[in-house]
Amino acid sequence: MKLPSISSLQDKVAVVTGGGGVLCSVLSRAIAAAGAKVAILDLHEENAVKVASAIEAEGGVAKGYGCNVLDKAALDATAARIEADLGPVDILLNGAGGNHPKGTTGNERLSPADLEAAAPELKTFYDLDPAGIQFVFDLNILGTLLPTQAFTKHMVKAGRGCILNISSMNAFRPLTKIPAYSAAKAGVSNFTQWLAVHFSQCGVRVNAIAPGFFLTNQNRALLTDADGSLTARGKKIVSLTPMGRFGDPEDLVGTVLWLLSDEAAAFVTGVVVPVDGGFNAFSGV
Repeated sequence: MKLPSISSLQDKVAVVTGGGGVLCSVLSRAIAAAGAKVAILDLHEENAVKVASAIEAEGGVAKGYGCNVLDKAALDATAARIEADLGPVDILLNGAGGNHPKGTTGNERLSPADLEAAAPELKTFYDLDPAGIQFVFDLNILGTLLPTQAFTKHMVKAGRGCILNISSMNAFRPLTKIPAYSAAKAGVSNFTQWLAVHFSQCGVRVNAIAPGFFLTNQNRALLTDADGSLTARGKKIVSLTPMGRFGDPEDLVGTVLWLLSDEAAAFVTGVVVPVDGGFNAFSGV
């Protein structure tokens, strides 16, 4: 019996949006190490180029591109450049996303006294800024949908390909304080399932991973103090993660390579796989 390979993406061309970030830079390196040519996209071109240079230094093939995932014209232009530089796209990893302070409350739970408090720094549910919430929805949902439109037409025409979205534990169990991000990531999970069905007759698989809690540039100040110790919120998260720690970016690699493999995951589409140290399984008692 020939066992399927979960670590060979030889001769594939992969696009990774948000590829300059903490998690997706590691995933880009892993995809390149598995043999794919990787196009790194990031809002800040210097970050994309830095990751691409690191991949090339490790013997891989990569190129960095500055691109806003909310700009359809820029995405289409970048898609044409990638095809000219690396070839037609076989894999899309939608990694761009994030939160915004204007979509975040100050307290975990609302108290009637909060409505009377003369503390402008205390942002309640009623103080959430529609523009901040709109930004979070756009970045996570449109920032997944628009790149999918830009980079998957070749997959559909060729009758093969793979899309991997980044959802979140917040989609399963919304965290306090961040209603916009939790709802937006739930939308990403729902869109993943919808698109998997929509593309099911085209030979294109669509899945997502739902990371638990990983330290990134966006959440580090919320979860750790300047000396590296955990904040109260960081301690709460670790205490509710049965494995008792934050995830390391490398913890995502095996699941990602499995889902991207046409051999190992040939009949897997429309799933959202938690990579969370047991967080979603734990009731807290």
